[in-house]
Amino acid sequence: MNRKNLGLVILVSLWFFGCTNNQLDDGSEDSRPNILLIVADDLGYADMGAYGGDIETPNLDALAASGIRFSRFHTAPLCAVTRAMLLSGNNNHIAGMGVQGLQTQIPGYEGHLTDRIIPLPALLQSAGYHTYMAGKWHLGDRLEDGPMAKGFEHSFSINGEGAANHYSNLGIFSESAITGYTEDGEKADWKEGDYSTDFYTDKLISYIDRHREDGKPFFTFAAYTSPHWPLQVDEKYWKKYEGRYDDGYESLKEKRFESLKKAGMIPQDAVLPKTHPSVKAWDSLSPEEQKKEVRKMELYAGMVDNLDYNIGRLINHLKETGQYENTLIVFMSDNGAAAEDFYYHESLGPFIKEHYSDEYSEMGKVNSFISYGAQWAEAGSSPFKYFKGYTTEGGINTPMIVAGPGVENNGKINDSFLTLMDFAPTFYELANVQYPNEWKGKVVKPLLGKSILPLLSGKSTTVHDSTFVFGLELEGYSMIRKGDWKIVNIDWPFLLENFQLMNLQTDLAEQQDLKEIYPEKYQEMLAEWERFSKEVGVVYPTPSPESN
Repeated sequence: MNRKNLGLVILVSLWFFGCTNNQLDDGSEDSRPNILLIVADDLGYADMGAYGGDIETPNLDALAASGIRFSRFHTAPLCAVTRAMLLSGNNNHIAGMGVQGLQTQIPGYEGHLTDRIIPLPALLQSAGYHTYMAGKWHLGDRLEDGPMAKGFEHSFSINGEGAANHYSNLGIFSESAITGYTEDGEKADWKEGDYSTDFYTDKLISYIDRHREDGKPFFTFAAYTSPHWPLQVDEKYWKKYEGRYDDGYESLKEKRFESLKKAGMIPQDAVLPKTHPSVKAWDSLSPEEQKKEVRKMELYAGMVDNLDYNIGRLINHLKETGQYENTLIVFMSDNGAAAEDFYYHESLGPFIKEHYSDEYSEMGKVNSFISYGAQWAEAGSSPFKYFKGYTTEGGINTPMIVAGPGVENNGKINDSFLTLMDFAPTFYELANVQYPNEWKGKVVKPLLGKSILPLLSGKSTTVHDSTFVFGLELEGYSMIRKGDWKIVNIDWPFLLENFQLMNLQTDLAEQQDLKEIYPEKYQEMLAEWERFSKEVGVVYPTPSPESN
């Protein structure tokens, strides 16, 4: 390369990384961008305005207008599993989270991030990034498995659990009657009355400000617990939605399906998927039951509204402090809309009922435990089949927005197939970090994702070609994606013959099993499943606590 071309490459690189005047300790400039990763907890695909939803999300809509909305971004089907993949750039079994909430000695099912991978914050920290997080960790409750041990310089997190009261440290699981919190590796208190999303935003802003003057870039993980159950939020946020959902969840699912088409998020010829068989018909509910169901959705909308407000606070703070122009912002949901309702769960319900109420008059308050269930989750995951927990598209195709330096095609929708494993290599490329073969004296598995920077800059229209294979397995629920083809298994117990064959190009709703029509393709996909399951170490039957 001649000197003229080399100079052009350097100039383009500096432009992509923001061209700020951050100073390193040796006085040289560090033009690498800050990275802000925002993860909503159980947010549905069809909720926010930028995707055609009815909930007011002006800050996320503005972010989408300045960046790119992705319509076919894929996560794992559950919270902890997604976090393991997100912070490793690898499959959940390789990362150690083969089953959520289970810790064993079986490889792939350790219940925490393993030494087979390099934690994303740890490698960025070693490359000179400040690393901060607040909110939901969910990747092990031991100190050696916590955020500090995995590379976060400053952190405030729930101890190991995947959910908490939004106003109080009153626990929601019998094994932890009082929810524990940790800040920077030390036990921390929760001030009664503080609201989770507001509080985590305060923490993140304080962390970002703590080292702002030293000129080093930051990686900030905003791991919000909203709008995860229990549905709790101040009245001023949910009151504006009073009456909006009086027509019921079936009507909302249909309305959102049409609004998604209008917004360009799904094809005009898309088909509305059949509703999960557990959902009762709206007209079969009594007036009192309908009244309560409506309030559930009003509360949920209020939580999303508050979440958007706090994301706006983060963005505005970056603007006010001159950091916004050099910050790549990624917003995503960790999985599809949540259908669980543990208040009525056989084993978890008794403790919750002892400490919480689900009475209409208390809904949304500190002592209220409300989930909106499969009925509203169906509307949240429209236009996909089912919701959180499933390896159908409703459990894993979630909203994602990217904005910031180097992002072209502002305001556009991108339909490329992407996975959450693509973020780690993207962030490493932004940070000029090479992923090593060894970490702390041990050989590590290579990254499974691929940088999306060429897609963001407009130099490429896709990230993965038709030969790329993406697989998931969680307690028997399984899938393999290759090009437009997908095999999916949601029957239990797991049997190989229960895999169905779908073509997502023509059947986004996964309504037609094609394995009898395309037997050769079906066998090809089954062979991919065999390779994948052996490579990542899937174990059958799925390990249990007694497996140790």
